[in-house]
Amino acid sequence: MLTEKRWILKPQADFEDTQALSRILGIPAVLSNLLIQRGIVSKEQADRFFNPQLSQLHDPFLMKDMDRAVARIRQAMEKNQKILVYGDYDVDGTTAVALMYSFLELVGHNNLLFYIPDRYSEGYGISLKGIDYARENGVSLIIALDCGIKATDKIEYASLYGIDFIICDHHLPGESIPRAVAVLDSKRSDCNYPFKELSGCGVGFKLAQAYCLRYGLPFSTVEQLLDFVVVSIASDIVPVVDENRVLAHYGLLRLNSNPCKGLRSIIKICGLEKHRITIDDIVFKIGPRINAAGRMENETEEGQRVSGGNNAVRLLISKTDERAVKYGTIIDTCNTDRKEIDRTITQEASRIVEQNTGPDKKCTVVYNPKWIKGVVGIVASRLIERYFRPTVVLTMSNGLITGSARSVPGFDLYQAIESCADLLENFGGHTYAAGLTMKPENLEAFKQRFERYVDEHIEPDMLIPQIDIDAMLSLDEIDPHFREVLCRFQPFGPGNSAPVFRTDNVCDYGHGRRVGNNLEHLKMDIVLRDRSQPISAIAFGQASHAPHVLSKGLFDICYVVVENSYRGEVKPQLRIKDIKIRH
Repeated sequence: MLTEKRWILKPQADFEDTQALSRILGIPAVLSNLLIQRGIVSKEQADRFFNPQLSQLHDPFLMKDMDRAVARIRQAMEKNQKILVYGDYDVDGTTAVALMYSFLELVGHNNLLFYIPDRYSEGYGISLKGIDYARENGVSLIIALDCGIKATDKIEYASLYGIDFIICDHHLPGESIPRAVAVLDSKRSDCNYPFKELSGCGVGFKLAQAYCLRYGLPFSTVEQLLDFVVVSIASDIVPVVDENRVLAHYGLLRLNSNPCKGLRSIIKICGLEKHRITIDDIVFKIGPRINAAGRMENETEEGQRVSGGNNAVRLLISKTDERAVKYGTIIDTCNTDRKEIDRTITQEASRIVEQNTGPDKKCTVVYNPKWIKGVVGIVASRLIERYFRPTVVLTMSNGLITGSARSVPGFDLYQAIESCADLLENFGGHTYAAGLTMKPENLEAFKQRFERYVDEHIEPDMLIPQIDIDAMLSLDEIDPHFREVLCRFQPFGPGNSAPVFRTDNVCDYGHGRRVGNNLEHLKMDIVLRDRSQPISAIAFGQASHAPHVLSKGLFDICYVVVENSYRGEVKPQLRIKDIKIRH
């Protein structure tokens, strides 16, 4: 059975304010309400929101150390020094490496290497192995992207061998800033850059933009790299507001018109080549394939085991269609394997949960030494969806128990893990997601203390899934003008989520059916009880409502409105988030 969810209607804008903005903009009142909810209350603000412009990008030299970073790259180019582009193994890291590597090639520097650390043998961030690789290959400068802000000792180690670092990161700094040539991170307390939520790839883009400004290169030099940036923004779940909204808007234009060969290969594999690609397509189709490469180990053509993230970069910097297809196929296979593995582990973890926890349990801690480290974060998210309580999924790696944790809205997972700090070798993360490592002998003590902390601090309401609804809507209001304006709210993402609407007293028109490999979804044509044309709807994972819905019983729905393209025709579709049966 589906878990009962709470529906909470967000505070609605003042009626007079909504009507006034609607008259000024010539848009439906319900959409003016959405603008006001987002803090947009004037024509000028609405114009800026609806019409992102590249001129709205901030001056990259407002970022601390940007001038030093640009000068050091120039010096490396003039002296033909070897540069190593280093990045994390996830989507943000690999797109950042591809962007910087491609940019340096574009501006004429070909004395280049790239490096992605292995998730299993090196872990996250800058590694000694990576620095040794740079030293052995005669590297003078390492540009680190999406990592490095806490790598103080690693930077010191590199300096012993005359290797300089430029760090491009977007994570919170530690107590001290590494002594690199330049540390670009808008979250530095001494950095006055006006936007603090760039992705790691976004910081790399600002460095490339600054270089072009300083040395008189046209903006088109970096504009062609915006497809990398939008993939990072969507996949790293950074707020799609301010500068990120501009970068995402123009990145999507690039992704839909002329993406790099590597991304074009993935787009084709995903079956998206004839569709208008959205943030959702990146989040659910493109990003997971790139991410899967870093979660798995791969064999290169030389027969050596390497970090899978290297294949993601090879894909993204491909110069030929043949090479792009080759590496696109490799990482698609990784994704297929990853999905099978995470499905199996999720089933095993669910059995452990159901065998060992009762209905009053407020958190989940599961452990199996045979599970694959690269997918435990995904499994934790799956368990949250199923059981909706703070969750820790653990496995064994290199003699230590390691894993990932995920939380529910409102509960600070990081503080819960921090309360167990003396039992851990290391941990890191934020409110809703974290990673941790411990010695095997501390597992039981950690489990008991973590469960006790959750019991004492979590509120009962936090254990009930909640859907925030932006506005009530009649199906009759979903006309072409409404849809055209709603599309201009895109790109959606954190800070500008796709609006969720509620409509009561609807029923299926009579063509409803179960769909999906396991008939787990409901496909319907929805109408109001007494009027309106039917509108197509899909309710994923909600087939348990089929007996009532398919017998034409009345129900309430909350949903997002999407554009569904089929055989060249674009029609609205309701993507139903939840159904409440009317008895």
